[in-house]
This record gives sequence, C-alpha cells and structure tokens, in this order.
Amino acid sequence: MNALPDLAAEALNAAAHAARAAAVPLAAAPRAQKDQALLAAARAIRARAGEILAANTADLMAAEGLSAAFQDRLTLTPARIEAMARGVEEVAALDDPTGRVLAEWTRPNGLVFRRVAQPIGVIGMVFESRPNVLADAGALCLKSGNAVILRGGRESVRSVTAIHAAMLEGLAEASLPEACIQVAPNADRAFVAAMLKAAGLIDLIIPRGGKGLVQRVQEESRVPVLAHAEGLCHTYIHAAADHAMARSILANAKMRRTGVCGSTETLLIDAEVAPALLPLLVADLAALGCAFHADGRARALVDLPAASEADFHTEWLGPVLNIAVVDGVDSALAHIRRFGTEHTEAIVTEDAAAAAVFLNGLASAVGMWNASTQFCDGGEFGFGAEIGIATGRLHARGPVGLEQLCTYRYQVIGTGQIRP
Repeated sequence: MNALPDLAAEALNAAAHAARAAAVPLAAAPRAQKDQALLAAARAIRARAGEILAANTADLMAAEGLSAAFQDRLTLTPARIEAMARGVEEVAALDDPTGRVLAEWTRPNGLVFRRVAQPIGVIGMVFESRPNVLADAGALCLKSGNAVILRGGRESVRSVTAIHAAMLEGLAEASLPEACIQVAPNADRAFVAAMLKAAGLIDLIIPRGGKGLVQRVQEESRVPVLAHAEGLCHTYIHAAADHAMARSILANAKMRRTGVCGSTETLLIDAEVAPALLPLLVADLAALGCAFHADGRARALVDLPAASEADFHTEWLGPVLNIAVVDGVDSALAHIRRFGTEHTEAIVTEDAAAAAVFLNGLASAVGMWNASTQFCDGGEFGFGAEIGIATGRLHARGPVGLEQLCTYRYQVIGTGQIRP
C-alpha cells in the first residue's frame, strides 16, 4: 500500500473516532440545544452569503467545460443560499425524532415493552457537485442526533468549505462538539475508499451523486448503504386527464430543473388521447428547449427522432424526453417495470379508480397523482430538507428525512418477573 491511501486511512480513522465521541453528547442533547445550533447556523449562512458566493464562483470557474446539468447543480445564487438557510430553519422547527415511543404493549405476565427511536450513530456521506447538500445533511444529522462525516466532490470543495464554516458557527454557539459535522480534509478518492472500509466506525454510508459514484459505493462498501443509483422517472397521461393540467404538469416535471433526480425522463401517454394531446405537449416542451426520442406509435403522430431501447433506460439529466404511447394503466405499469428505477412516477387523470390502480401497482418509492415528479424532494414533503432519495427495499424509501435517520431500541419494564 502506498503512502497516500495510508494518509487517507489515518485521516478517516481520526475523523471517525472524533465523530463517535461527538455522537454521545449529541444523542443526549435536548431539542432546545440542537435547535439553537441550527438557528445559529442559518444565521451564519446568511451572514456569510458573500463568502459562499465568492467560493462558488471560484468552483464554477474551475468547472468550465463540464455539462450544463452539472454546472446547474453546482451553482449557488442568493436565492439558493436563502433557500438553504430556510431549510436549516425548517429542520429546527420539526419535532425531535429521537426518544419517540414508536410502539408500546403489555404482555400477559405484566411486562411492558416499548420500541423507542434513537439515532443511528455516525453517518458517512459522499456527494457530488451540489454544495447545498452539506447544509441539508448537516442539519438533518444534527437534529436526528447523528454525527456525520461528509466528503464532497473536488468541483465543489471551496463552496462546501464556506458552508461548513457556517455550520461550525452554529455548533459552537450551542456548545456542541465541532466533530458533530465534519468535512473530509480533501476530495481525494482514497478518503472515500477508507470510508467504505470503516465498518464499526461508520454506521451508514449515504452516496448522493451520479450512477458511477453510487454503484462504486454499493459494490465496495463494507458499511451498510442507503442510496439510489438513478432517477428514471415517468409521467403517465391517462385517457381521462385534464389536458390543460397535463400540459402544465409535464412542462414542470421535465423542464423546471432538468438536472435533478426527480425530473421526468419518459412521457407515457394513452393512445386514446395521444392524437389530440401529444402534438401540444411536444410543442410546449420544444418551445422550452427540449429534445425528444419517441417510439413508433408516437412518431406516427408527430415527426420526432426515433427512440432506441437504450434511450428508455437512460436518465438524461438534461432537456431530453423519451416518449411512448401506451394502452391504458396496465400498459403504462408494464413499461415502468421494464425501464424504471423505482424512484418516482406520476399519473395525470381525473379518474380516481385509474389513479388507484396505478398508485397501487407501482413498486417505486414515490407515486404521484396529478402532480409534478419534481415534488419528490424532502423539503416539499415537509421534511425541512433531505439527505437523499432512497429507492432500496429496506429501512427507508423516497426522500430521507429525520425519521429515516433513526433506528430504534427496546425498553422492557417489569415488576420483578422471572422467566419460567
């Protein structure tokens, strides 16, 4: 082993031990102390907005040549910084998820059993491009009583450092250890490798970024992983859809921000309404700068480029939309099962029975009825923020907020019972 991995392992080992030590007083901290830290951090984010924007400008200058979608995710603006601060405040306003009695029951022998929520412990997070993830993850982990070690991408290192300084200011004001929220000393990949091997020091790894990053983490990690690899989302326009609503929802779901994982990548439209509605949908999106890949049935109605099977498997993360014509709800569900990634799917319809069949037939983490897929976001769910979207089948699904960052323990209360 060469010196660089050794140094990375030593840095991770020091950070993880500090996090484990900090997690003890953090788990015991009352809500008022955690909220004090969060509110102070939000104030510091606003006060340091100029520094954060300057750091972000330097990151963007260094990122020239990268894709427009990547640069959009990297970009901070005064409005996005204000949204970041508000998100931290919204997390502070939420109930403390720790210490909740999730269930309680009494056995015939008089023993009382309680299932009680508690922090997971130490979270390791690896993320790319979006510097605001630092504030979201830091706030959620702090409020849920978890220490966190964050490693951002090299493209966002200056922005992340500036935001981290604001979070540390909040911790200091509330007399909580700085090690509650740590950032990797550099963006070297060897630090990530050390994180993935840190079973027993880190309790959960959360990757947030592109497919390559997530797959690497899932393949190499010896620590449990909470992740989604892709957000290949679908919007299905049913035969009973309100046409004006369908046009509005699709334009938002595809084009509001094309680089987010909740962006619709494929339009499914019922054959019954496609002749009248599809040309309008295509015109709406084309006017917004969208390009298309369409199946044969759609191309028979509108002159569009042909879609390959690979296109329907592609998360574009840009102004590109796949289109397929389907024959009802079952046909739409079959397409989603074949090509989807179990992230977010939406149906647009005025038929409640059809909506119920669609929503109940999905395996995806989130199903929506008459709403844009871009609402798949922790803030929009009322979580204040999110640490990521989970599409696995265990522990948590959809936007991951405070409750999903808790596990539980059991308390058993007796009056002297002994087991026969």
